Order: sequence, then C-alpha cells, then structure tokens
Amino acid sequence: MTFKADYIWLDGNFVKWEDAKVHVLSHALHYGTCAFDSVRCYDTQKGSVLFRLDEHIGRLFDSCKIYYMDVPFTKEQLCEASIELLRKNNLKAAYIRPFVFRGYGSLGITPFQCPVHVCLAAWDWGKYLGEKALEDGISVCISSWHRNAPNTTPSMAKVAANYMNSQLIKIEALKNGYDEGIALDYFGYISEGSGENVFMVKNGVIYTPPTNSAILPGITRHSIFTIARDLDIRIEKHILPRESLYIADEVFLTGTAAEVTPVTRIDNIVISNGKRGEITKKIQDHFFAVINGMIEDKHSWLLYI
Repeated sequence: MTFKADYIWLDGNFVKWEDAKVHVLSHALHYGTCAFDSVRCYDTQKGSVLFRLDEHIGRLFDSCKIYYMDVPFTKEQLCEASIELLRKNNLKAAYIRPFVFRGYGSLGITPFQCPVHVCLAAWDWGKYLGEKALEDGISVCISSWHRNAPNTTPSMAKVAANYMNSQLIKIEALKNGYDEGIALDYFGYISEGSGENVFMVKNGVIYTPPTNSAILPGITRHSIFTIARDLDIRIEKHILPRESLYIADEVFLTGTAAEVTPVTRIDNIVISNGKRGEITKKIQDHFFAVINGMIEDKHSWLLYI
C-alpha cells in the first residue's frame, strides 16, 4: 500500500509531498540518527480528534534529548503545525508521523556538524494489523531476535536505528506465516512486539513487562493502565517468562498503529479458547468509546480540531 497526501511540513514550511527531499549523504540515512513518533487522528461524530498529541510530541523531544539533538522548534509549534497539516491535507482521519533527523553536513559518525531537521507527515492509514484483527485476533511467534542489552542502545528512545531490530522481528514473523513477532529481552524475558507493547491476562489480572525489559514506554500502553483502573481491573508491571504467554487467559498488543489488538495464537499454541478475551474486549470497548467521543474524556486525552 502506498501512502500519500498533498503536503508535508518541513522545517517550518509546507512543501508538496513529492518535493520533500533530503540529500543522499544525510547523516540519518547512513547512521539512523532520526527520532520519530506517531499520532492518530480519528474522525468522530463530534469532528476530528487527535489522541494524546501533547504526550507524543513530548516523547519525541525526550528521544531527541537522549541522542543530543536540539529541536529547533518548540513543542507548541509542532502541535500547532500538526493540526494545520491535517487541515491543509483535508484529512479527517489520519496517521501523523513527526520526526527529527540529522541532515547533510559531515559523514563521520560524530553528528554535531550535521543540521537538525524537523518534519511532519500525515496520511490516511487504516488498521495496522487489519480490520478483522481487532475482533478475531492475530497469530504471533516468539522471535529469534532479541531486544538490545540495556547498556547498548537506549530502548526508551523512539529512534530509527532501533527499528532495524523491529524489521528483523517483523520479517521473520511474516516469512514464517505469522502476523507479528514478540521479542525477548537480553535476559530472556518477554519484551515487546516489533512495534507494540505486550499485555497478558491471568486470573482476572492484567500483566505487562516493565520498562527495564527493553520496551518503549508506549503512550497507548500508559492509556491501558488508566483504563484498567477506571474499570476496576487490577493491572501490574511484571517480568514475564516466555511460557507465561502460552498459558495466559488472554494476550493483547497495544500501540498507536495497532491500537488494542488481541492475540489468539502464539508459536502455534492456541491462547485459551482461541478467541478475543472478555477483559481484552472491555479494554477495547472503553478505549474506542473514549477516542470516538462516546463517553467522557476524563483524562483530557482528546484534542478536537
């Protein structure tokens, strides 16, 4: 599937989609010096709404700070530009990709002579794992590729270089007939999917790996904690051995793209009865009710535009 819109915001200016170009010797192209994030805009009965825009832009700035990239715009400017980009492209529902990267300057590993560029792109993108996945669930394998050790590259930064690992996880899964892969951390415990956080349910309690299991602290993940507490469902961060997923009552993945997606089969082992679980459905229903404006937005997650 090819994604396209009319305009991209690049360094403070709107340029035509096909004119948003960078030099082939850009530092990011050779060394992965690009921090990025992702934001969903939903088309609701009350109008278009952005989900947790401030938090996503804030995480982008955090990623840049970890990698010594000074963003030449404020968070407020990027939030305003995101809204204007949607309007300029006449998008009612969209996926927004804000990213910061080092351009052409020096081709050595040291990045400081390379200018920092900021870009916002937006396009219409449906359900990341397919429309049916939200109800029927997906099949997952435990990947042979692990997440990096904690003293190698920082997993808390959402940067392009980390996603070479994610590509290997995803490609391996697809080539072996699965929809997605889940990586283990350096110590052999459950970490995360190629682009999603992992949750499991056992005896009515939701469990998810802690930050020190080499995960990206997802904003949708954080939302699930809040939703679970609103629904009076116990939720805990806990180191999870691989086999705990096999005998779980329910497993689901979360992320900006994946939203809340049930997992019904792992390594060809059927999870429980092979159907979306009751607690997963409760979380899903509440999540989509909030973002579609059907219930009160008690936590100020939504920005109507």
